[in-house]
Amino acid sequence: MPRLLIVHHTPSPSLQAMLESVIDGATDDAIEGVEVVTRPALTASEVDVMEADAYLLGTPANIGYMSGALKHFFDRIYYPCLETTRRRPYGMYVHGNDDTAGAVTAISTIAKGLEWEQAQQPVELMGEPSRADLEACWELGASLAAGLTVDA
Repeated sequence: MPRLLIVHHTPSPSLQAMLESVIDGATDDAIEGVEVVTRPALTASEVDVMEADAYLLGTPANIGYMSGALKHFFDRIYYPCLETTRRRPYGMYVHGNDDTAGAVTAISTIAKGLEWEQAQQPVELMGEPSRADLEACWELGASLAAGLTVDA
């Protein structure tokens, strides 16, 4: 069964709402045959990454960069997973107070180094998530999960 790994750093209510919407989309009843595994960035392991078929990454934008927790995740998994995870799809959602560009660029650069393939446009938002923002998160989760059923 294909597996979607959601790796997140969720220190705020806004990010919690985004994470819940992503999970709701990925686990929608209409999407069958995909296992969704959710791990905080500080506990996600190399084994979690190698066993997954796609990745969804969530982070706050802190001082123009991804969270330290997500960076630590990438530092831990980069070399052990470099050869075994090439060409796997990924997506991301990023929440910031005034800018998300630096975090998106940093994640994209690392994912490019891993040779992961961006499957969806990032969901980037600032401030309190609106209903439309949460729907975009739902769509992100659903699209990545449904994409795995096509390949299965």
